[in-house]
Amino acid sequence: MENDFHGAKVALFIGGKLLVTLRDDFAHIPFPNVWDLPGGGREGIETPLQTLNREVMEEVGLTIPAEAIVWSRRYPSANDPHRHGYFYIAHVPAGTEKDIVFGDEGQEWRLMDLEAFLALDRVVPAFASRLRDWLATGASVDFTA
Repeated sequence: MENDFHGAKVALFIGGKLLVTLRDDFAHIPFPNVWDLPGGGREGIETPLQTLNREVMEEVGLTIPAEAIVWSRRYPSANDPHRHGYFYIAHVPAGTEKDIVFGDEGQEWRLMDLEAFLALDRVVPAFASRLRDWLATGASVDFTA
């Protein structure tokens, strides 16, 4: 049921660091002023990857090549448990951060060690468990192997 989904998010590793964004601090949005991962809601009849790439381009000005995606899974939506979304893990080379153009959503972006992200208190709650699901497959942030 790939066409019945709410949105798509990505844990985008640039080199060995995770790209994170700090959400706006507006009371009317879900999860205000917490650390987030790129991605967002579906528009129209987009596929999950079309949604992901549009959102990542809008938020940080990057395109994620299909070959950069190393893992994906469908999960219940973080915003609406009656719907689902797609969660991706992707890796692009170190240095890609020089191409980031931060969009008009969010307060800032950072590259962060995975362990530091997993230890954060102010983070969209579902993402730590999704990253741990990926790590439980035997995956590693060492993308040189």
